[in-house]
Amino acid sequence: MADHLEASVTLPSDAASVAAARTYVMGTLAEWGLPAEAELADTVRLVVSELATNAVQHTFGQSPTFTVDLGLDQEGWLRVGVTDSHPRLPKRLPAAVQQDNGRGLVIIRSLTAEYGGRFRVRPAREGGKTVLVELPWTAPLGPVETAADATPVGQGAGREAARAAEPRG
Repeated sequence: MADHLEASVTLPSDAASVAAARTYVMGTLAEWGLPAEAELADTVRLVVSELATNAVQHTFGQSPTFTVDLGLDQEGWLRVGVTDSHPRLPKRLPAAVQQDNGRGLVIIRSLTAEYGGRFRVRPAREGGKTVLVELPWTAPLGPVETAADATPVGQGAGREAARAAEPRG
C-alpha cells in the first residue's frame, strides 16, 4: 500500500452534486479495494450524502462549490472531509418529530462512534470549514495500489464517474 492515498473532487453547490459526490467517492473507494457491498461502503455512502447535502442546503448560496476529500493512511484510517466556504460552523438543530430534516449530523456522529471513528469540524485555510469523519478501514490493505501505481490526487475512474453523474444541460 502507498504511504497515503488521496483523492478530491470539487462540485457546484446544487442538489445534483450530492449524487455526483457519492458516485465519485464510491468509485474511488472501489479503486482502493473496498467492495461496494462492504458495511463500511454503506456507512461512507451515508456520510458523504449527509455532509454534501449539508454543504448545499445550509450555506444559503454563499458557498458556490464544495470539495470532498478522501484519504487513506498507512495506519488504516479512512478520512472523508467535506469543505465549503461558508463561515458558519454546523450546529445541532432541533428536529421536531414530524420534520424530515435536522438529524443528519446526529446520525453521522452516531455512525462514527459506532465504528470507533472520529468526527471533527475545523476551519478551512481559505475560510469556511471542513466537516471531517475518520473511520477505520475494514478492507484488506493488500489489494490497494502500490505507491508506483497510485493515481494522482483528483484523478482516476472516480472522477469520470462523478462527471458521468453530473446533470447535462
